[in-house]
Amino acid sequence: MSEEENPAAEPLPVQDVQGDGRWMSQHNRFVQECKDAEPDVLFVGDSMVQLMQQYEVWRELFSPLHALNFGIGGDTTNNVLWRLQNGELENIRPRVVVLWVGTNNHEHTAEQVTGGIVAIVQLLHSRLPKAKIIVLALLPRGELPNPLREKNSAVNNYLRAALPRLGPVQFLDVSGGFVHSDGTVSCRDMFDFLHLTASGYSVVATPLHELLLQLLEETPQERRASLV
Repeated sequence: MSEEENPAAEPLPVQDVQGDGRWMSQHNRFVQECKDAEPDVLFVGDSMVQLMQQYEVWRELFSPLHALNFGIGGDTTNNVLWRLQNGELENIRPRVVVLWVGTNNHEHTAEQVTGGIVAIVQLLHSRLPKAKIIVLALLPRGELPNPLREKNSAVNNYLRAALPRLGPVQFLDVSGGFVHSDGTVSCRDMFDFLHLTASGYSVVATPLHELLLQLLEETPQERRASLV
């Protein structure tokens, strides 16, 4: 499926239906951060990325790696694509990019969501050819089995097949530990059965941190001065 045929791979800003301009303000703040920061790791995505920095795992594990957090709650693959095409990759040369997005693409099929994530990976490769990319699997959602949970699982299966063909990208699936044997998700892991608690983030953060350390060790540092 080409990007032209896939509505999930079309770059779109968020419509300011609430009238306070918050989404664009967050985007503009990220663009400004690019002018001052020299991150080794860039996190980009939706609320799963955004809320991570509220927890101890960010301060303990990711902040010491010179990480930037470009997460915005509610973002779809469309919104992340638009942000990355409109300034959020300017002036920075992260060695690793962590991408976590797709659970908010409610209007799109699993195949379309996969295509949207692939389009973001391809954009990252073209703009940051030396960077390694980690794509995090979509997590289960809802206390009980439901169609959205099934769709997220399907997206993960498609990604597992599609991503190895795209170059230096790793798929990290940390979704398995959240569904109990009776099919339920616990509020101890996801306080609203979607967003993670501190213990939920620990499940994700430990293998992600290990993979980041490995990739950073393999990837040479490229400072901005060398690009002038």
